[in-house]
Amino acid sequence: MPVIEKIYVKDFRNIETAELEFSPCVNCICGENGQGKTNLMDAVYYLSMTRSSSGVNDRFCIRHGAASFTISGLYKMDDGTSSRFVALADTSGGKSLRRDSKVYDRLSAHMGVLPVVMVCPADSSLVSESSQERRRFANQVLSQLDPVYLYALQRYNRFLLQRNKALKENTVDSQLLEVLDKALSAEAAKIVGARRRFAGELARRAGEYYRALSGGGESVSIEYESCLGTDDPDELAGLLGACRGRDLYLKYTSTGPQRDDFVFTMDSYPISKCGSQGQQKSFLVALKLSQYDIMQQMCARPPILLLDDLFDKLDYQRTSRLLSLVCSSAFGQIFISDCSLGRMKDAIAGTGKDTRFFIASGGGIETE
Repeated sequence: MPVIEKIYVKDFRNIETAELEFSPCVNCICGENGQGKTNLMDAVYYLSMTRSSSGVNDRFCIRHGAASFTISGLYKMDDGTSSRFVALADTSGGKSLRRDSKVYDRLSAHMGVLPVVMVCPADSSLVSESSQERRRFANQVLSQLDPVYLYALQRYNRFLLQRNKALKENTVDSQLLEVLDKALSAEAAKIVGARRRFAGELARRAGEYYRALSGGGESVSIEYESCLGTDDPDELAGLLGACRGRDLYLKYTSTGPQRDDFVFTMDSYPISKCGSQGQQKSFLVALKLSQYDIMQQMCARPPILLLDDLFDKLDYQRTSRLLSLVCSSAFGQIFISDCSLGRMKDAIAGTGKDTRFFIASGGGIETE
């Protein structure tokens, strides 16, 4: 499994400079809110995903007053060799990622090289916000795992942009729309098929993890709702043809995978409406641990696991169960953040894992 051994961060978020060595097992980052602990986790995430976990533009990740940021990570790879990955971005919009001495021609070629899973307070948007957040989650995971999915998604979005542009023209080119409908349909079948299989795997695993975290009681479920009933590469073309009049009136494409959703329920009721904060957080953790399992199975190696604000909205029992799970041999390198160093040490003490502690203060991060 890829393990990050050292990191160098300069002018990323509020971190002016940090150079740290990590444990291959558990790394705990402690500090008050706004001191930089989440930003350090975000730097690790960035090296895997080539973007911030918050989804903001790179220019907002550059420390105020600086012209660029640099994140450099030294990783021990699966074959025992070491590789250094360096990400740079500047205020002009320039961005690059380098592995050792070679610059990636396409950032998408890096997807899946350093698998990562992050659990953070912002995950609540998966429950509380629109279907766009849930689709984004699925796209992020599947793009790391499946180059065919990533390519299909990129092509679909490009064709969708062309179709929406054509719908806005004063004179509509019907032949162009027919060509785009067929092109969209072929890619949509691949996207929907992959999402449907992904949802099935998530549902099975999330139910098991939720029971382990909650100690039993209520059950949770995940269902994928799509406009397509099958993986037929011609099905969407038929739907687009039937919706063309409406789309011409609306001036955008009203059906397709860009409108699909993942529905989360607890005892058959929407979690967003009926779940307490603790139940929702437990479900989200179960969801992300299910993602971890799927990625580990498909990548044949455990991803790096980032647990930001571990104790947020979880009671002591659920936190203890979570730590027992993630500190087992099934998991690889782990990063955990919390405001309280004492609470973190007490929680980790019984795991028996090699642990390194870091203190974040004013944008600076030091090893304890």
